[in-house]
Amino acid sequence: MLLTEKYSEQIFGVISCYDRIVIQGTLQPFCYADGMTMFLKSNGIRIFDYQKFAEPLRNELRNNAEKIAKDNHVEIEFVTNKVRKEALISKIVEKRGNHPGIVHIISAMETCNSYKPWHDKKTHRTYLQPTQGKCLHYYFYFIDELMGLCYVRVPTWCPFRLQIYFNGHNILGAKLQNQNIDYVLQDNAFLSIDDISAAQELSNQFDTTQLFEKLNQFAERYCPIINKYNLQYHFSIMQAEYATDIIFKTQQDLHHLYDNLVRTAIHTVKPENIATFLGKKLHFNYQDDMGNKYNIRIEGTRIKHTMGPVNIKMYDKFGKILRIETTVNDVSFFKHYRTVEHRDGSQSQKIAPIKKSIFSLAPLTELLKSSNNQYIQFISSFDNNVDGVEKLNIITNRVVENNRPYKGFNFFDDDDQRILEAVAAGEFNISGFQNKDLRTKLSEKTSGQVSRILKRLHMHGLIKKIAHSYKYYISKLGRQVILLGMKLKELVIIPELAKAA
Repeated sequence: MLLTEKYSEQIFGVISCYDRIVIQGTLQPFCYADGMTMFLKSNGIRIFDYQKFAEPLRNELRNNAEKIAKDNHVEIEFVTNKVRKEALISKIVEKRGNHPGIVHIISAMETCNSYKPWHDKKTHRTYLQPTQGKCLHYYFYFIDELMGLCYVRVPTWCPFRLQIYFNGHNILGAKLQNQNIDYVLQDNAFLSIDDISAAQELSNQFDTTQLFEKLNQFAERYCPIINKYNLQYHFSIMQAEYATDIIFKTQQDLHHLYDNLVRTAIHTVKPENIATFLGKKLHFNYQDDMGNKYNIRIEGTRIKHTMGPVNIKMYDKFGKILRIETTVNDVSFFKHYRTVEHRDGSQSQKIAPIKKSIFSLAPLTELLKSSNNQYIQFISSFDNNVDGVEKLNIITNRVVENNRPYKGFNFFDDDDQRILEAVAAGEFNISGFQNKDLRTKLSEKTSGQVSRILKRLHMHGLIKKIAHSYKYYISKLGRQVILLGMKLKELVIIPELAKAA
């Protein structure tokens, strides 16, 4: 039983939506050295005059920032790296209110990508090479009527790579307001929503076309040099957070549960579990960052599980909300079924990494939500030992069909344990599995033996067959029972036997 079901009387509701989203805007052909080189040459500009080309554009951006500040009666504030911009803006918003318009403009000297002219004496080619430097950046903080509090970070030096931030909770809040659904939103978390099922439907309807139009408006407003050369930004996902909030009615209701969840998770979540949450396979030669981290913060405690560019966090907000949040810094980490264009111009439908374009936010929603749900299923087992015993009976007892018996599964039998772990492997979450896939994990088994294993799993309700195919997927019961069985064995049975010894 999921904790959302077990504690349903203490829970106000569950809402899932995007939280923090950071978009990167790159100009074609300015965004890469060869493209910038070709642009200069096609416009009759000498490569070694690159700086003379870029300086007027820098001045134009400075003048635009000063004009926006003057028109909106705000002062441009220069800050150092030691100043927390979020805290500064939070105080200003608290004072001015949440009405649409410019909130503040911050300037800062920060690192930026750039180019330097280069002449190759061997090939006699003159071109631009990538380099790193520092330039003045403007942070335009504003409240948009549809997207809430946002900022656009504009560097004043070519290639003018933008960074745009917004929060999915604010977007959902605007949708609720348009539908006349009352809600209370505080610090990017809903404390209450009058119609939580309608809110979830609105959250699932993420309009990337409308987002694209908004981002283009922001680019034209805060980086107007694109109009001078008739250029357009390409927007890609730099970071995305997707949160599932379990809203409890009182702080006391969550307090009794939360401490046990966090402290148990830090000791029981293993690398292979993290991979399963994210629909991945953990290879023996995996070398990227992976592990658990437990923090005690001013706001409370937090546990974070990391696998490469993705992490899953669990923490509480205001003592009333249990938040499960998946953050991805490289969306190509995930795969989904999509159209793939090949170099010869042909197309095919296959499982492939998600593209980084903002239009991938829609399919990314389901993958991140699935990660959160997998994690919730896992932590639900910490408090469900009795429920686990009942469900274990389903798969440990013998099943008979047409006078043919199918023995149950034994978690203390090495062979059965390997079968269950293979079926629950993360890489099968998206596309399912068939006989040959299972044999990659049970290499000593023949095709016939695996066929009988599949039949046995199917008879106990642990897997289901995909219609009109040879593929199977693990059932909801199967996922719960396998998870609960493993946890009961590791957290209850073995420790109790050890005590007895």
